[in-house]
Amino acid sequence: MKGADAIANILKREGVDFIGCIPFSTLTEAVAVAGVRPIIFRQERVGVNMADGFSRTTGGRRIGAFTMQAQAGAENAFAGVAQAYADSVPILLLPAAAGRSRTGVRPNFSPTRSYRDVTKWVDQINLVERVPEMMRRAFSQLRIGRPSPVMLDLPADILSAELDEADFHYVPVAPRRTAGDPADVAEAARALLAAKRPVIHAGQGILYAEAWDELRELAELLQAPVMTTLSGKSAFPEDHALSIGAGGAATTGPVVHFLKGCDLVFGIGSSLTIGSFGVGIPGGKTIVHSTNDAEDINKDYRADHAVIGDSKLVLGQLLQEVRSQGGSSVPREGGEVVREVKAVKGDWLKEWMPKLTSDEVPINPYRVVWDLMQTLDRKNTIITHDSGSPRDQMSPFFEAIAPRTFIGWGKSTQLGYGFGLAMGAKLAEPDKLAVNVMGDAAFGMVGLDFETAIRESIPILTIVNNNSGMGIYGPDRFPVAAREYGTGRLSGNYAEVAAALGGYNERVERPEDVVPAVRRAQQVVASGQPALVEIITSLEPAFSFRGWG
Repeated sequence: MKGADAIANILKREGVDFIGCIPFSTLTEAVAVAGVRPIIFRQERVGVNMADGFSRTTGGRRIGAFTMQAQAGAENAFAGVAQAYADSVPILLLPAAAGRSRTGVRPNFSPTRSYRDVTKWVDQINLVERVPEMMRRAFSQLRIGRPSPVMLDLPADILSAELDEADFHYVPVAPRRTAGDPADVAEAARALLAAKRPVIHAGQGILYAEAWDELRELAELLQAPVMTTLSGKSAFPEDHALSIGAGGAATTGPVVHFLKGCDLVFGIGSSLTIGSFGVGIPGGKTIVHSTNDAEDINKDYRADHAVIGDSKLVLGQLLQEVRSQGGSSVPREGGEVVREVKAVKGDWLKEWMPKLTSDEVPINPYRVVWDLMQTLDRKNTIITHDSGSPRDQMSPFFEAIAPRTFIGWGKSTQLGYGFGLAMGAKLAEPDKLAVNVMGDAAFGMVGLDFETAIRESIPILTIVNNNSGMGIYGPDRFPVAAREYGTGRLSGNYAEVAAALGGYNERVERPEDVVPAVRRAQQVVASGQPALVEIITSLEPAFSFRGWG
């Protein structure tokens, strides 16, 4: 068999059902023959985003994959890989490259060298006999330890070289997890029990480990309020009496209130990284930190207590240890903490309800968020935002009530990222409604791949909030840019673009028409067709605690 056939065979054995691509490549032909579906995109970045959304939605149990042509294809995919790396998402990237005799010769692009800083592991297959070994290494990196993108550089002569079938041996890689050191767990449990006002800070490690039941059990045992990171949103049900919401560039009133007043923060499944798109922890707090990556410990915050291990295993250990040290459960409906969470959340929502239920025209984008939350079956919907205003308007107010029903993201934060994420989510969970909410500027980046969703029969619902501007660069914050460089003067009828691409579309200009339009679009999606609803919105300048902490 040829090298390309060996790689395709391994992908099939590892449970890879499809691979994103832009043809033509030797590997694309080989995977099609092997029964792995190639999905052809308009641009590489959206295809990488699709692989990202697939892996997030499956919790890394199944891996999203993308292959690129040599040179331009490998170059164009960089932004998508950088975002997946920033958000710790396991995707497999298989770029073609120049033959080995041309490696390192300008202007040939070297994926191995160029992608080193945005992948967990990157290498080149230098002998066709090493295909099984190198693919085994790649899947081991994907399934063990911190999730992150992994890349194998495929020289053209390796793909066409002959591999003796007698030398082809491959067994799929099983995931491996580690539990915490018992002494560290006991120390962490003592600190949690000693705290008078603890807060649990849960990250996406909960989602990858499928540890949401253990997280809820520990929160109820300790009567500790729970916040999630943006990427961890949906790890804890936000209609729970102890939920205080998600922390992102914008966050909730309860997150701010309880972080200010707590004496201990327990970070679980989170890197606790300080950045522009997360909520910082105020000084003077005891930090208990648990993550599966030792590099995160003491990175940005000094950990008073640390447990290294898989979130599900560590939480199981902590539950046992807290109980053995004398912890007792308080009824979920009662207790001072529950009453405090309810009161603080009520006051915060009361402040924002005029915007969330506004009848103004153009439509307030917060009204769109509120209407979506009231209309969608949230347990059977996977929804994601885009960067900028859609992210900061949705993440505080759209309540996620079941695991992996909200894809929160945003460290590298490229415009248009949510579109591919929704496509990947739909491929991972075909029986659920996949929704992406984006702005008009984001649609300008990736909108032509709406045709990909149509052609490839990936029925997603796209909501375009069209405020004819770049919302976060509006005149209130950047008056010179808005006046001189046109950040407040975008134009376009995106429903007509969707129509020209062959898809279902509606354009909504009045608030009372939002819900009926979304319901009609849901019916279209249920019939197997993608749908786009363009909503004409205002350039809303207000955000909930944006930049706090």
